[in-house]
Amino acid sequence: MTHPARMISDMNRAQNLLARFDLAEYRLCRLLNHGSERLPLLRVMQAASRAGDGALWYLLLALLPLLYGREGLRASVVMMLTGAAGLALYKLLKKTLVRERPFIRHPGITLAMPPLDRYSFPSGHTLHAVCFSTQAVVQFPELGWVLAPLATLIAASRVVLGLHYPSDVLAGALLGLALAGAGLALV
Repeated sequence: MTHPARMISDMNRAQNLLARFDLAEYRLCRLLNHGSERLPLLRVMQAASRAGDGALWYLLLALLPLLYGREGLRASVVMMLTGAAGLALYKLLKKTLVRERPFIRHPGITLAMPPLDRYSFPSGHTLHAVCFSTQAVVQFPELGWVLAPLATLIAASRVVLGLHYPSDVLAGALLGLALAGAGLALV
């Protein structure tokens, strides 16, 4: 069993590393966040972010069995399991690492849409977009023309709207891919 002082020391190292990433990523974050000043782009990014809130994924899970029968049902059940695992994982990481969102930490970042929760790392929207899209497209490639661009827009929207650093989105994507791989191994 790990000693509590060692766990705190390790946690402080992780938080210090994230603080260094914050500063390194600030310029890129600010550059991308300036996109929110253009109304048409802002509306697209807000719509993409809202799509990633969950309702779209619930719709996908409901439609797969209707469109693909037993195969679609199996895929939906596994996607529900990986979605639940993703939710637990990203909530644990956010609670443990407590990385403030860019708009809180940097006055030069404009918040263009309210966040669903307090902390930034990792991006849960990106995690789920990549997790669900990857599983759906591997099993039903004809969905790729819709889901791949949508997952990309959801991920990009999180930085443009001032809600995440690029590394939050990258970490969410990598976790989503790992969960998708685990899910695909079950199907």
